[in-house]
Amino acid sequence: MEQGRLFLAIALSFLVFVVWEFVFVGKQPVTPLPEPEKITESPVTDHQKNEITASAKESTDINSEIIETPGTIFNTLQINTPLYSAKISEKGAGIVSFVLQEYKESIEKDSAKKELISEINKPGTALLNFTGEGVSGISNAVFTTDFSGTTLKVKDGSQSVSFFRQSSSGLLIEKKFTFYADSYKIKLDVILKNMSSRSKQGDLIVSMTNSQPTGKRRFTFEGPFAFIDNKLKEIKIKDLDKENKFTGTIDWAGLSDQYFMTVLIPETSSDASIKVSLNQKNNLLNVQYIQKTEALQPGTQKQYDYSLFLGPKRMSVLKAAGGHLDKAINFGFFDIIAKPCLWLMDYIYEHFIPNYGIAIILLTLLFKIIFWPLGTKSYKSMAEMKKLQPLMAEIKKKYKDDKKKMNEETMGLYKTYKVNPLSGCLPMVVQIPVFFAFYRMLYGAIELRHAPFLWWVTDLSAPDRLFTFNFSVPMMTPPYGIPVLTIIMGATMFLQQRLSPPPGDPSQAKFMMMMPLIFTVIFVNFPAGLVLYWLTNNILSISQQYYITKKIT
Repeated sequence: MEQGRLFLAIALSFLVFVVWEFVFVGKQPVTPLPEPEKITESPVTDHQKNEITASAKESTDINSEIIETPGTIFNTLQINTPLYSAKISEKGAGIVSFVLQEYKESIEKDSAKKELISEINKPGTALLNFTGEGVSGISNAVFTTDFSGTTLKVKDGSQSVSFFRQSSSGLLIEKKFTFYADSYKIKLDVILKNMSSRSKQGDLIVSMTNSQPTGKRRFTFEGPFAFIDNKLKEIKIKDLDKENKFTGTIDWAGLSDQYFMTVLIPETSSDASIKVSLNQKNNLLNVQYIQKTEALQPGTQKQYDYSLFLGPKRMSVLKAAGGHLDKAINFGFFDIIAKPCLWLMDYIYEHFIPNYGIAIILLTLLFKIIFWPLGTKSYKSMAEMKKLQPLMAEIKKKYKDDKKKMNEETMGLYKTYKVNPLSGCLPMVVQIPVFFAFYRMLYGAIELRHAPFLWWVTDLSAPDRLFTFNFSVPMMTPPYGIPVLTIIMGATMFLQQRLSPPPGDPSQAKFMMMMPLIFTVIFVNFPAGLVLYWLTNNILSISQQYYITKKIT
């Protein structure tokens, strides 16, 4: 009975968990905008004017229109660091390629390195626009650069490169990128210089663009997101028709998939907003950071400082980058438990055994030790209930036609032998939040991506498959093969069920008999890391239950 109640409690908790995630999480009120910070402006000296204009004229006629004519020739600058290899096109001065050196596209040995900019995103990301009069189409214009070569190598420290473009109305735009050898963070300074005799007024827009995620993941968010008013805002694409503009104190905004993200980070708080749009034609998502600018007087310049982060959603990396980027890792309702679990798993990996599979096993063992007293109480209750099964069977047979009397006699039996039927499942229910937190952590942790365990388990973030079939298997997602780890897990569930007292209700007993099979089918497509956790937990629970049962009988 109590084992049945335990599974019912888990099922109800899971339902509440899912409803909370999909209905309530992310619906946060927006607080009023803070007072905008003033951005100082400084005059441009005659020497600066001559130097900047000469640089811009090398490849751009400053009297031409900002929109380029067809057939315009432009080059691409390659940037190589120990962490990534990037490409910036002179057209728009946007990042058109960003390849991570330490990550691959797939688990295959000959797999290419991970590319963060989709091949369908031809214009690239981190593009500029200015809404002022006579300054349209900057994102399509060809810039010139102050770097003379084709490849910039950043082996240590940092190096900078600037791109220039002057409009026909006399506004000179400079995009200055600073790359660091030890960080995925890139500094982006935007300098606007008024070379005309008239003041300039408009909004400065920085766009983060990439392809729309193709897959739908149940427990990890993919798409546009931002950190606004100290709260993570995950923007569902299906809701863009209702709301696509967001205001507040914006720490960062951009795009995310399960393991990687590309975001813009304003260096100072200012009067700004973000606007999210989806181009259905080319399937590109666009997150625009729209910054209000003060009037730019003739002969003056203003600088707006940002940073870009293009890299993995790894807690240690994001914390080192600062700017609340670590808030991009979100485990929902169980975040407060899941993040310490992630830290512990990383600590075990880095300081003891460099194998995330072993780290999962050790972490599961740690949880079992912490909850040992609760488990002991539960298994003692189960053992006592098992002793009463013959007496309960007699009561059931004697009062089969009088359920009220049957319940009264059953409760009297519990009272006589001082057995609490709920004490078997309540201690287990206490552990449910930890289970879900650990589940969410393992499902979304980039640490498990392409992380091997033992033998055939070469990727803890993918379903375990021994061998592969060239035909489909019902209820199984590709690749098709033998889910050995999952089958073993199902067997341990069956064994654990056999050790527990059978439910008194026949219909509940039939349901319990099906539970190991149901869980095996559900877990067949789960990441191997999750299956390993559940399997380890089952083995430890069986060992504890067997020990307690033998001890008191």
